[in-house]
Amino acid sequence: MTAEGAGLLSHRPALRSEVLLSPPLLRAAATVHLIKDPVSGTSFEVGAREHFLISRLDGGRSLEEIGAEYARSFGKRLGEANWQQLLALLGSRGLLAGAPRRPRPGEPQSGRRQGGVLRGRLRLVADAGATTGRLHRVLRPLLRPQVLLPLLGLVVAMEVLLAARVGELARDTWWLFRHPVALLAVCVVIWFSIALHELAHGVAARHYGGTVSEIGLRWRLPMAIMYCTVDNYLYLRRRRHQLAIAGAGAFVNLLLLLPFLGWWSALPPEDSTRRVLSGLLLLGSFQALVNLVPLPPLDGYAMLSHALRVSGYAPESGRYLRLRMRDRAAAAAYPRRARTLYTVYGIGSAVLVCTMLAGVMTAAVFLLVP
Repeated sequence: MTAEGAGLLSHRPALRSEVLLSPPLLRAAATVHLIKDPVSGTSFEVGAREHFLISRLDGGRSLEEIGAEYARSFGKRLGEANWQQLLALLGSRGLLAGAPRRPRPGEPQSGRRQGGVLRGRLRLVADAGATTGRLHRVLRPLLRPQVLLPLLGLVVAMEVLLAARVGELARDTWWLFRHPVALLAVCVVIWFSIALHELAHGVAARHYGGTVSEIGLRWRLPMAIMYCTVDNYLYLRRRRHQLAIAGAGAFVNLLLLLPFLGWWSALPPEDSTRRVLSGLLLLGSFQALVNLVPLPPLDGYAMLSHALRVSGYAPESGRYLRLRMRDRAAAAAYPRRARTLYTVYGIGSAVLVCTMLAGVMTAAVFLLVP
């Protein structure tokens, strides 16, 4: 080893404190980690070995000490050229302490529209993080387990009750479709429920350490819905926090139906208001529960991906199954866990889509045929 190399190995470089490292994620046949600079917003993937090294750049350990740990774990010593390449990569991206940072993007402004009349989006608040921060401060007392668990129990009980009365709800919903004014009122309530669904993602992200970069309105005429862009929650260490953020929207949708259930229960069966509420309960439950289906881009798909720590689950499943049909030897090179997860999801999602299509056709027949 040269004197220059010995000097390099004595260095104790450190990542900037705000740099984010994700837990291990399965992508194709490899285990990867995401690395993100929250200032510039740029991110990239590294393999398990690179993450092993990068995660230990804490300023307390020298490169020689980290290299010894690496040799014990992977059975290979790193040379001077390896360290130079890694440090050059991190330095060029501004991720090392003391390195020039990439410029911070301009502050978002409300009222900035993107797209056209038929399709586009409009940012509604200038600082989405501050907005969700204020909402979080107000709602924080309600986000404790001793409050959320009983509410979850009530929501489950409500859905069991509605499932037992689905025939009555379906008949009343058919009545609702023949009364446009009442149907419009139900659609407005569901639209506001969707808006609160998006804000719930943002408040949950704030509660568990994620961030919100944008709140706005997205339209593809004739539809227009609110959206809330949640960042950085892929880098949270606990899966249950990621699951809570992804599932918060559907939970709030169902929670909002509870007072309407009480109102519905208090009315006689032939009351026209009860029929309107039946349609709201059925359509609102359908909208919330469909979001939990594990198909992209629904929340249920995100929850399944977080639970299994898989990145790009749907496309990678399709890619693996196509590879398996073309080249079994190449598909066999995938780790056993990857082969199992991709096969189960590829087949299961196809069965699920066919089942949903059959359900939609059955519902259409039920509604259209007297």
